[in-house]
Amino acid sequence: MKCLSVGGTAALLLSWLAGTAAALPADTRVPGGIARVPLPDYVPPGTPVRFNGMQVPVFTTAGGERVALAGIPLSQAAGEASLLIGDDQPAETLLFRLAPKDYPEQRLTLKNQAHVTPAPDQLARYDREAAEQNAVYRRYTPSAGGWPVFRMPGTGPLSSPFGLKRFFNGEPRNPHAGVDIAIAEGQPALTPADGVVAQTGDYFFNGRTVMIDHGQGIISMLCHLSRIEVKPGQRLRRGEQIGRVGQTGRATGPHLHWTVSINNARIDPLLLLDGTP
Repeated sequence: MKCLSVGGTAALLLSWLAGTAAALPADTRVPGGIARVPLPDYVPPGTPVRFNGMQVPVFTTAGGERVALAGIPLSQAAGEASLLIGDDQPAETLLFRLAPKDYPEQRLTLKNQAHVTPAPDQLARYDREAAEQNAVYRRYTPSAGGWPVFRMPGTGPLSSPFGLKRFFNGEPRNPHAGVDIAIAEGQPALTPADGVVAQTGDYFFNGRTVMIDHGQGIISMLCHLSRIEVKPGQRLRRGEQIGRVGQTGRATGPHLHWTVSINNARIDPLLLLDGTP
């Protein structure tokens, strides 16, 4: 089997992200969850593992077992799924099964109809911004650290959970790909885990936004900020302030939206926390 080493890239986060590591998240093989798939012992370290064409993170448990942690998109159908191991053609396949999960509905009323039915120029802006954000979600930055330690990026009750089937002014839209935390405007928005600022922007739907690269294809996005206080390339420690909570973009009131993506799949951020927030 021909294998690809993860070393040697200029974007390597090295041991800067290795200072803290958490227990690996639980196996939740549903859309919006994480498939925790043990790798066979004969697979050499550094061999790339892919799901839906994207490289997935691989970590070692306290017992020395290497496992792939594949993010499962909300759009993934239940049933059999597969990881591809290595670069050989045909690649070796690891099969696993996904269970179905039905998420509830949420119906919201927006005063700004442009955030429900954008004009052509607004749609063009959204397309440009979505491409910019998707380029970050598709990143895979090797790191020498263990699984990141995550915390809530702000203090407040959850106002919208992950996965909601959303309707804006009665019209169906994409499901909610993160969690919303009800926090007063101007309160601190914090870094959920160690990482590097990958991108900042002021977007049509997301408002003022910060995207953070935690390494190995794990990305956080924090949205609707009133103020951004970090810059791309800046290194962050868990709990550092990245800005202030607001209601910019498509928002019905002040709150902090938190998305987590693993191998370009949006997953429930609460699966990454130790205990109930």
